[in-house]
Amino acid sequence: MTPAASPTWPAGFAAHERTVTPNPELAQALRGVPTTIVSDCLGSSIGTVGLEPFHGDRSLSLCGTALTVRVRPGDNLMIHKALTLAEPGDVIVVDGSGELSHALVGGLMRLAALARGVVGFVLDGALRDVAEWAEGELPVFARGFSHRRPSKDGPGEINVPIACAGLAVTPGDLVLGDADGVIAVSPERLPQLLVDVREKQAQEEEQQRHHLAARADPSLFALDDERINAMLRAKGCPV
Repeated sequence: MTPAASPTWPAGFAAHERTVTPNPELAQALRGVPTTIVSDCLGSSIGTVGLEPFHGDRSLSLCGTALTVRVRPGDNLMIHKALTLAEPGDVIVVDGSGELSHALVGGLMRLAALARGVVGFVLDGALRDVAEWAEGELPVFARGFSHRRPSKDGPGEINVPIACAGLAVTPGDLVLGDADGVIAVSPERLPQLLVDVREKQAQEEEQQRHHLAARADPSLFALDDERINAMLRAKGCPV
């Protein structure tokens, strides 16, 4: 990736262009799929840890293209720059090192993001103006909150690979989030992921029908009992 402006940015500062973005049709097909199902299909080994949704409505989900930012803890200068570069459908994902003493974004940045078509924030750091974020409309996941304002000195980098709350995120990844957490998926993995997701959803729908039927027909419990016992026998348990 090459800097978007001058190649002589000061040390620690950079703004790069994204080289890949998700296929829009695949992204749309995965919109609204629970992160639990996506996680299962990806081996349950990726995703953020320790972030909370601050957008009030737990049913609000997140789906968009990663615009990544790495900042000095407690500084948001390059998040402001990222907002000027954001395109409709972007999710701003910030590696703030988990620092909670100063907020990285607030209510005014929420309004600026909505105006530009940004569809969400994922912050390994703090936010402020919690009540405004809780109005909904714009999903936001953060480590915590603080009333203290950030500095605007830098340094920071835009559109570089980052780690955000244990999640590896590359610029252009598809970011999915809901009440259970946030996951990022590289564009090249989306075709197979969609196949796996549809298969997993079909399996879960069948299991749901079974459990609902068992409420009226307790004889169906025997199928569950045997399924679990078979798993235990495979591990050498005497059941």
